[in-house]
Amino acid sequence: QVQLVESGGGLVQAGGSLRLSCTATGSIFSANSMSWYRQAPGKQRDLVAKTYAGGLVYADSVKGRFTISRDNARKTVYLQMNTLEPEDTAIYYCNMVIRGVDFWGRGTQVTVSS
Repeated sequence: QVQLVESGGGLVQAGGSLRLSCTATGSIFSANSMSWYRQAPGKQRDLVAKTYAGGLVYADSVKGRFTISRDNARKTVYLQMNTLEPEDTAIYYCNMVIRGVDFWGRGTQVTVSS
């Protein structure tokens, strides 16, 4: 049974930084892709960043500010978020595709105050 555990969310002022982490527990093989999504109140869940065999993908709104990275040995994906803006406020969800199956974390709240 695979579970994804996120950490690193919190409250930060505009212009500040946070680093999110997501670690997979359980007996798994390497993930095909690791991603971060976010969902603001009243909005749909959108892709923020993704790392997979084909490279890296970022939402236009975070390019140049966020960096996704992964540590396969630790089964962990990170999201370094710099120059945060109030518009980045949302619940951030970790996603991993493992052997064709989607797994999701429970989410971690990121709040950016102006």
